[in-house]
Order: sequence, then structure tokens, then C-alpha cells
Amino acid sequence: MTLILDGVFVRRRGETWLDDVRLELSNGMTTLIGPMTAGKTTLMRVVAGLLPPDSGRVLVDGKDVTAISVRKRSVAFVYQQFINYPSLTVYENIASPLRLDPRFRRDGIDRRVREVAELMGIAAFLDRRPAELSGGQQQRTAIARALARPVDVLLLDEPLANLDFKLREQLRADLKSMFASSPGVVLYSTADPNEALTFAAPTVVLGEGRVQHVGDVAEMYAHPPTLAVAATLSDPPLNLLPGVVRDGRIDCLGTSFPAPHAHASGRNVVLGVRPHQVSLERGGPGALELPAEIRLAEVTGSATFLHLLLQGQVHLVAHLPGAQLFTPGESTVTYVNPAHVLVFDEDGGRLLATSAAEVDLHG
Repeated sequence: MTLILDGVFVRRRGETWLDDVRLELSNGMTTLIGPMTAGKTTLMRVVAGLLPPDSGRVLVDGKDVTAISVRKRSVAFVYQQFINYPSLTVYENIASPLRLDPRFRRDGIDRRVREVAELMGIAAFLDRRPAELSGGQQQRTAIARALARPVDVLLLDEPLANLDFKLREQLRADLKSMFASSPGVVLYSTADPNEALTFAAPTVVLGEGRVQHVGDVAEMYAHPPTLAVAATLSDPPLNLLPGVVRDGRIDCLGTSFPAPHAHASGRNVVLGVRPHQVSLERGGPGALELPAEIRLAEVTGSATFLHLLLQGQVHLVAHLPGAQLFTPGESTVTYVNPAHVLVFDEDGGRLLATSAAEVDLHG
């Protein structure tokens, strides 16, 4: 099974929502990640047939379905909000799409409903109505209804975003296992990089309505091809520091470290540092030493997010283990191992060097 988007454009109210989207997805799970307003929901609505593109085509297994109505497409859609029929029991909610499918007889419907309910962990609630369920159980019901009828394309638009942490973790594991060998195309949308990394599925990075990169999410995290991709896959947000290449070194806020190519002197770069790579301990020779002023400490219990100001103008966040107390206004010194610094071209944001590989700085 394949899903192809061929040069899809969507324009509304003078704005471009999708900009020449070209994708080819195969059976199994693909993760679609991007920030809010990236165009993820718009893309899914186009695939589902709920929103016609202004130009371009949607092909499912080689067949052009662009002009085919949503009712005639073999597609199911799970939304971020729980969408169930409030007057129907869980059983009837799951059975509702099967009753419209001539392939399922009464005994087949009953067998399939119970099979999917068992898979989603809601078999004990089949006689209840949605209002009698918890939020997690309601979303499991919505997902079960989408899974009940075999479809060519299953779309899940941030389906776990409104659930609490424990439920999200549990359902992530369940869904990852469930979709690993799906015969159809499963497109799962998220704004959470941790979720994308957990699924470890082929991943599409979307930003401002454009496909920014497609590939292995772990590889993208380790070697983000652009600053935009690195920022999308960073939570907490990536720290960005100014740098310039001079005489074989990269200067940054009064400190420096060896540059991959000495002859690229004078080039301005942007340094990306993930918050968990910022330390208050030197950790070894060669660490970048960055004096800072403490602005705010956010304590979550298992971690502390320390907000700092460098040279009175550059913001830096450190992700520190455990609950730690700090006094705003005090001075401290932060350290960064240069091997953990991502180096990007200032113009265009192309990756120039990472901790594991180097790219020609004068290319």
C-alpha cells in the first residue's frame, strides 16, 4: 500500500497552508512532526478528502483519489479531541463503521468489535456510554472505532495530546506495537519530539506548510540537516548561540573551540546546544566556559530547568537533574562540551558540523 502526495498546494485567505508537498509513504507507520501552524492537520484533511487541494494530487495505491469524496475513500481519521457518539454504548460506537460495510455480517461485526476492544484495553466497558468513561478510555474508544474497519489509510492527528502523562506513555507503547506491521498506511501527527523518537518510525518533518526532511528520526536527531529540523526535534527548545570562525577556531561569547576547517575564517555560524548538554560542572578539559546570570529556576521534581542570561543579552536554558534551588540574579558559570555543539550556517541554517561528523565549513 502506498500514499503519494504529488505537488499539493493549499491556499486560504491569501495564505499558503501547504506549499508543494511531495511525499511517498508506504504501509506501516509514519510519523508527521511539526510545530503548531506547520500544516499537519491541513495535510491530513487533504488526505482524508475533507479539504480539496488547490492543486496537486493524492494517490492511494496508485489510484488518484483527489476528486473522490471522503465517504468513498478507504480512510479513517482519529482527532485530538475525543469524538464519539454520546448516545451510543462503546460497543455501538466501535460497531458503527462496520454496519456500513457490506463485508461484515452480524457475527463478524460482534467478533471484530470484541477483538478491537480487547486490543485497546476497553473490553470491560463495552456496555458503557462515553460520558461514563475517563478521558483515556474515551480516546481508546475513538481509536478502536477507527481501527475496527480495515482501511487503506489511517490518520491520527495528535490523538494523545489531551491525555495525562501516564496514559500517553501507555498508549504510545500500545500504538507502536499495533501499527508496526499494519498492512495499510498509518500517518501519526505529533508536535512532541519525544513522541516521534519513541515511535522510531520513518518521520516527516513539516514546517510552514513545507516538507523540510524525511528520514530516520534518530538519525535526524543526531545529524539534523538544518537548523529548522534541529529545532523541531528539540524539547526543551534548542539553545542558539552566535559564533564566528577565526584562525581555525569558532569564537562564541568570549570563548572558543577548534573549527573543523581553519581556512573558512570569517564565516558567521549559529551554534545549537541542547539544554541537557549544558552543565554547571566543567566535566573535562576543553569545555566551553560561559559566565551567566541566573534568571529563573523551574523545578519539576525530577529535573530543574535553569534559565540563564549570557553577556546580558543571550538566553540559555540548562536541563539539570533533580530538584535544585537557585537565587535569581546570582552569577554562575556554565560549561558545554564542544563535541556536543551543532554548528549551522548563519545563512540558510544548513548543518556544518555535529558531535559525530563534520561537514566542510566552506562548502
